[in-house]
Amino acid sequence: MPEPEHDPEQYDIETESDAQRRRRRAQFLRELNEAKALRDRVQPRRARAARMRQQMRMRTFRW
Repeated sequence: MPEPEHDPEQYDIETESDAQRRRRRAQFLRELNEAKALRDRVQPRRARAARMRQQMRMRTFRW
């Protein structure tokens, strides 16, 4: 049975260092937080309702 050829992009992902992965993840999380902040500014009523729901969830959460 022939060995499947490795996709060069897949190989890069496999050999990627932890530092590179953490840097990409940090960049992604920064952009995600920025997008959430923008959405909150654009839709203040929805953002307030979401905060209230989150607070209620935390109040009723049991350890």
